[in-house]
Order: sequence, then structure tokens, then C-alpha cells
Amino acid sequence: MEEVSYDKFQQSVSECLIRHKSILDVTSKLQEACARVNRAVAKSVTSCGCVQVKAERQSYPPGLDSYSQLKRFMNSHLEGELCPSCQEVIETELGHIQFYIAALCELFSLNMEDILLKEYSRVSTLGTFTLT
Repeated sequence: MEEVSYDKFQQSVSECLIRHKSILDVTSKLQEACARVNRAVAKSVTSCGCVQVKAERQSYPPGLDSYSQLKRFMNSHLEGELCPSCQEVIETELGHIQFYIAALCELFSLNMEDILLKEYSRVSTLGTFTLT
């Protein structure tokens, strides 16, 4: 498989921006793509059942010394694994999100790879203090 950089991906998206050249089109399509990811996740739980959500209040023992210790006790509330079909749908929908993010970058003359590097630097510098 060909190795693809963010720059190469953004350039490819730029060449495809014909129908969705308007900022309004791109932002509304990005929002729609995010909603489709949420729907695909919900369907993997409710229709397929390959994953289950077992949610409850996050709990941790009192007296933890640091946020890094806290990470060990946080739960994703997911049980099971995505089946190949659900995985494919979610990957496809996440790909659409990446497409529209690249389109936004292109419309604003921003470089996707630079944004990624800045975010990586912020996250790696702040570590657990990003608390995202």
C-alpha cells in the first residue's frame, strides 16, 4: 500500500473540491460526517451487538497522588470488539471526517500536517494536563 502523508492527502482533497467548495458546504458536511460516526457507533451496539456499552459512574480509589495513576482506573464503558462489518463502516465514516477536515484546511490555506504537529507538541508537552 502506498504511504500517504497529510500533505499528500490534503493535496488530493484539494483536487476534489468542486461541489463542496463553499465553506458552508464543507462545515455542514463535516458536521454530517461526525453525526454518521455517532450513528455507526450506535448501530454497532443496537443493531449488530458486536460491542456493548456498560456505563456507570467512573470510580477510583481515594488518595491518588497523580493524574497518571487516575488513568489506570478510567473505563471506556465499551465491552466487546467491533466486527469486521462495523469496523469497516466506522473507518469509512472517520475517513469522511478526515476528508472534510482537509477541505477546511485547504479553504483556509492551513497545512494539516502543521496542525497535527502543533497539536502533538501541545499534547506531549502538557501530557495529562490536556485532560481531553
